[in-house]
Order: sequence, then C-alpha cells, then structure tokens
Amino acid sequence: MRKSIRTVFCLVAASLVAACSKPVTTNYSGPVAEWPNFGGSAGGGRYSNATQINPDNVHALEKVWEYRTGHFRRYGEVTATYPNGYTFEAMGSAWQLTPLMVDGVLYGCSAFNKMFALDPATGEELWSLDPGVDVEKELMVNCRGVSSWKSTSETGHCSHRIFLGTMDARLLARDAKTGKACEDFGNKGSVDMTVGIGEHKARDYGSMSPPAIIGDKLITGSAVLDRIHDNMPSGVVRAYDVHSGEMLWYWDPIAPGQESQYNERGEPQYKRGTTNVWSIISVDEERDLIFLPTGNTSTDFYGGQRDSLDYWSSSVVALRGSTGEVVWRFQMVHHDIWDYDTPSQPTLFDFEQDGKVIPALAQPTKMGLLFLLNRETGEPIFPVEERPVPQDGAVAGEYLSPTQPFPTKPEPLHPLSLPPEDAWGITPWDRNDCKAQLSELRNEGIYTPPSTTGTVFYPSDFGGNNWDSPAIDQARNIAVLNTRKVPMNLKLLPREECKGPMGGLGPQMGTPYCMHYEPIVSPLGVPCNEPPWGTLIAVDLNAGEKLWEVPLGNLEHMAPWPVSKLIEGPPNIGGPAITASGLIFIAGTPDQYIRAFSIEDGKELWRAPLPTGGHATPMTYRAGPDQKQYLVIAAGGHFGMGQFGQEPSDHLIAFALPD
Repeated sequence: MRKSIRTVFCLVAASLVAACSKPVTTNYSGPVAEWPNFGGSAGGGRYSNATQINPDNVHALEKVWEYRTGHFRRYGEVTATYPNGYTFEAMGSAWQLTPLMVDGVLYGCSAFNKMFALDPATGEELWSLDPGVDVEKELMVNCRGVSSWKSTSETGHCSHRIFLGTMDARLLARDAKTGKACEDFGNKGSVDMTVGIGEHKARDYGSMSPPAIIGDKLITGSAVLDRIHDNMPSGVVRAYDVHSGEMLWYWDPIAPGQESQYNERGEPQYKRGTTNVWSIISVDEERDLIFLPTGNTSTDFYGGQRDSLDYWSSSVVALRGSTGEVVWRFQMVHHDIWDYDTPSQPTLFDFEQDGKVIPALAQPTKMGLLFLLNRETGEPIFPVEERPVPQDGAVAGEYLSPTQPFPTKPEPLHPLSLPPEDAWGITPWDRNDCKAQLSELRNEGIYTPPSTTGTVFYPSDFGGNNWDSPAIDQARNIAVLNTRKVPMNLKLLPREECKGPMGGLGPQMGTPYCMHYEPIVSPLGVPCNEPPWGTLIAVDLNAGEKLWEVPLGNLEHMAPWPVSKLIEGPPNIGGPAITASGLIFIAGTPDQYIRAFSIEDGKELWRAPLPTGGHATPMTYRAGPDQKQYLVIAAGGHFGMGQFGQEPSDHLIAFALPD
C-alpha cells in the first residue's frame, strides 16, 4: 500500500513538472553557424545566425561539457617593485576569453596564454601549446582570444593559421590542425613586438586582445599600464604579413606635424607615452578600413605634461588597411584626465533611415555615451554637440578642455551627475551618510576634474560600457549593452604623500601626483546611488532611442538574505551575445549565473549557475547540420576582485539542449 501511494505521488509530481515546462523541440533544419572572430564577425556585433536554441526551448539548456586549462592566479600571489620603492600586489587572473569556432574546431587561450584546440561537441582537447609566459613578471594576467586566418589557395601545413598576441609581447603563429609552429612566420613562428619601443619592464607592455586580420595582414595594438608612470612604451599599431611576419606598415600615434624617429640603421623608434590600442580592432575589408579604439595617454589622471601626446587619445581612428594611412578620427573625450579611454570594439552596422542605408559604426564609452558614426567619413549620424564642462578646481599644472562632445541621440545610458539630493541608502541613516559624502566632495557632474580634496567620479572609469559591449541584432538593428553605475571618490595626492606599498593607488611616477580612488559607499557597504548598479539596455539604432532597460543579476554571494533577493542589478562586467532567434546570452554578474533574455522586452528566460563569475563574453555555434547548437562561456572570476567576492578559476563550459 505504501509503495502504491509513493508511486501515485511521483506520477502526480512528474505530471505537474511536465505541465509547467514547455516541450523541448530541437530543429536540425536550421542554419549552421561558425564564430570565426572574437566579435563574431570582423566588424564585431557578437551575433549568430543560429536558431536551434530559441525562446520556446531555452529553458531546457543544460551543461554538456567542461574544459579546464589549469591556469589561474589569486590576488596577491605575485608582487612587483618599481623605482622609488613602489610595491604592488599583482592582480589575480581575469579570463575574458571568447573562443573561436572555425571549420568544426574550437580555438582559445588560457589566462596564461596557453593556446588550445577543442572538439566543439565534447570539449576534448585536440592540441595545446604553452608559450611559456613568465606570469611572475606580469601584474595583469589575461587572454581575450586568438585570431584565425585561412589561405584561399594553399593547402597543408599552416594553410590555416591561429595567431596569438602574448602578455610578454610576442606574436605567435600555429597550424590550426596540429598546433605546430608556422616556422616561416618571423623567427620559427614568433615575432618580437618590442622591436623599436625602447627600454621597458616586461609587465609594462604586451597584448591581451586578439590581433585583427584584413586580407593577408595581421594588425595588432598593445596594452600598457598607463597609470604607473609617464614614460610608457609607445602605443604604435603595426601590420605584419601573415605568411612571413614581416612588418608591412606602422602607425605611430604622434600629433600632426611631428615626425617619426629612426635609428642609425633606418629602423623606426616609436614615440614613448603615446596612446595605445588595448581593446578589439574592427575591420571592414570591403572598404579597406580598420577601426582603432584608442586608449588614454599616460598618465591617466594627470595630463599637465602630455604636451600634444593625447591628440589621438580616447578616439576612434580609421586607417587604410593596405597602407596604415589615417582616413579619419573622431575623439570622444578631449584631453582625457579621467581614464575614459575608448574601451570596446567599434561595432559595424548598417544604419537605415528614410529608405537610405549608411555604413555605420557604434562606439560605446565608459561615460555611457553611445556615438553612432558614418564609418566611411567619421561624421556623426545624429548631431554631436560640444558643451561646456566644469573648469574650476583642476590641480596645479593641469589644463582642461573647455568643452566635451555629447551625442544628442541616443540619450545617455548612464546618469551624468549624482547630486547630494539623489543619495540613496537602505535606511535613512545610511542615506544621510551618503548625502554628506557627496556634499563634501567636488561634485559638478561629468568631467569634474580630479582634485586634491576629492571628486565625485561619476560615471567612473569602471562605469558606463566597457570592453564587453555591444552586441547588435543585425536583423532588428538593436544594440544591447551592459552598463555599470558605481560612483567613486577620485583624489590626487601630492608626490610627497605617495609612500610605500601602493595598494589601490596609481603611482603616476614622473608627475607631481599619485592617484587614489575608492567606491563611494554607505556605512552598510552599498553604493550611494540608487540601484540597479548594473543593467542590460537595448537601443534602437535606426531611431537612436532606448527600447528597454532591465536589472542584470542580483546580490547573491554579495549580501545576506533577504537583501540579496530584494535588490537587483549589482555591478557587472562581461558582455552579451545575440542570436537570430531573438535571444541575448550574458553572464558577467557577481551572482555567478549565465542568463538568457528576450530581445523583444528584456524578459529573463533562463539562467544557470557557474562555478565562478563568467566575466567574459559568451559565444554560440552550430558546427554541422546534424549537430546541436552550443553556448560557451569562460568562467574564470575577475582579477580576484574583492567586491565581486569570487575565486579565480579556469572553467570553459558548454550548454546545449538535451537529447
């Protein structure tokens, strides 16, 4: 009798579960889709034609395989000492990998630059290569991805090449099938990127983003630690032959009228301290154009000694792919002393209005200002106004731009000020403390200059839209961006006060000031602005209007219950990807989930837990007509950042529909 009751109970329970779940349908007649570039395509967008996973069946996604690289580092495991006794605890690893899927193989790199190839259906390793980067010398440990080039005429060894730029400034070329070196490229498969940049420490110069490819040219920028000192290596951008590794052209970002320097052998000696290109380069091969998102000239928060070095800073610069000649420049921030460098890939799309189509690009910024430009001319599609910005309170020796550019459309995706009356807190006591903090600091809105007394830094350089946005739905012309809204207290300290271990400081050696900033939070530890602090936003690119905005994530792992469930939208980092079926996939949250949203209204349709934060951009693919569509995310934590409360790790995880 007892067994019969239990059986009936189980049958009823199973019926209820089945009634609450939509039936899973897997459509094998849908399109096959690769992911051949970091951004999905050479011009970005993070868009896939795959439709097998759709809003009706996404709830059934389940984990199907996992690959571990064995490479991660915890915060403080390595220390580095600079002149004047400045000592740093190195950051933990940040694995911001978006793999490629080309010709039925998945390619990627570990946080320590190990290259690998995997079976995309099982995650089984096909080959791997560890280039031996000495991570003990690196303050930042990260790898965003690799690049793929295929010959149109050759077959055999290295007719398909996988390229990697390493943290210690090498360009590596490997055969896609075997992982063996392409020995005709440079010195047995390796090119030294430090040639011509002058004296430097290993940790000051390297590469974390995959090189771009246009035709038979490999285009690469570099990453520098631009708040350490004012004499950083050059930010030169170079083109190399994909076969031989020979340098074909270079762009030295010096001001117009200045001349490049050469040594006695006629070799270029690139100007030190110039703006660099650390993020993702876009390519329009049809127009022979490449688009560079430029960083900020050293040092980040004091520019009184730059002279004309920041002419190209915080801009999008279009170069002729065949020659490196400058075609146009559009600067998002004039004389940037806020580290508002252009952080994300200039993303190409076709703007449609009144029956006309304009080749365009979308450029998000850390300020939450989204610029839409004609990619042939650099002219704004919607008017951009030069508006007056705060001029008082700059430190001695600094100068300011009287105006800054503001797009009239779309509207800002981040508030441009945080006055004391907008202070927020969980309790009245909490709110009053925040109000007092905001009242005591220099607080005139965006572009308030850094000061020795403290400045409300909002949007901060961790705010707005960073390297991880945008994704663009090519059918609907909708851009999706993840946005952060966290106020900071930015303070410049006179040199004599810059002592000992720097911790959360930026030493800015060679200038009169070091820098310190920290989040503006209440006594309970929550940001002093109203939540959500992290959101997902959709923008109609044709109309230049925001369609919807929803909180992204919750405070699980960050706050006790019930606060963890009541407040949504913690700070996040990690970008979205979009499919033709109308789905947005994104992780990026400190609650350690990957989610799916509807592009129609931002409704959350699915979530799955990750072993640590997935602060990378996911990708999706379907390798063949008889195969499933897979969703892949790298879960590696984020620099061991205490505010995210996450352990660094090394999980590459794939999801698919069940059999």
